[in-house]
Amino acid sequence: MASGTITESQRRAARVAAVLYVFLTFTAPIGLVYIPSTLIVRGDATATADRFRASEMLVRLGIGSELFHQAIAIFLVLALYRLFKPVDKRLAVQVVILGALVSVPIMFLNVLNHIAALILVSGADFLSVFGKAQLDALAYLFVRLHEQGIHVAAVFWGLWLFPYGMLVMRSGFAPRFLGVLMIIAGSGYVLSSATALVMPRYAAAVGKVTMILVFGELPFIFWLWIWGTRMRPSAPASSEGT
Repeated sequence: MASGTITESQRRAARVAAVLYVFLTFTAPIGLVYIPSTLIVRGDATATADRFRASEMLVRLGIGSELFHQAIAIFLVLALYRLFKPVDKRLAVQVVILGALVSVPIMFLNVLNHIAALILVSGADFLSVFGKAQLDALAYLFVRLHEQGIHVAAVFWGLWLFPYGMLVMRSGFAPRFLGVLMIIAGSGYVLSSATALVMPRYAAAVGKVTMILVFGELPFIFWLWIWGTRMRPSAPASSEGT
């Protein structure tokens, strides 16, 4: 395929990816940012458990959000595969593996931690053998495990941006600097998550720096929204003069 030449199939894939990015952008923060910031009280198991008891529907909204945006992520990655396969099939396969086959199952299973926390604070009869303090501590444990599960998944959210960024750089139809920004964002994700998992005492300090880096993914998303809805398929070869 000539550099910058877009097929009709790629055009459709770009439009699908642009729409899916919109759904992902507006639903992911509910479960990943809003719910934790609203309900989790750092270092206080009782306060956190009490908030979970009082806000069951909000917690379930967060669970639904995570399941929904991860399901969307599968179809997004497949659309990106169709878009970038003509550029470099090997790298496009890596995008599928790192962006969907590994990270999505981790996030689906990770939702069980919040479900377990809800069960522990539910007051179910079979839990009557435990005291409230014990149940609160166990619920808080599962809440913390959910946070750690996100860190594990985020390692792969970073890794997938490396082949993804290289595809953008090699595509010929996207500005090369957007690919560079995506690779920088991937480095931020990996560094932040690895620090949180391996050296948690430094996670806050590292996070202040990497939080800026991860925004490098956003310019390509905005560009794809615009480009995916405006571009036209490449014109067929002219038959004039035959």
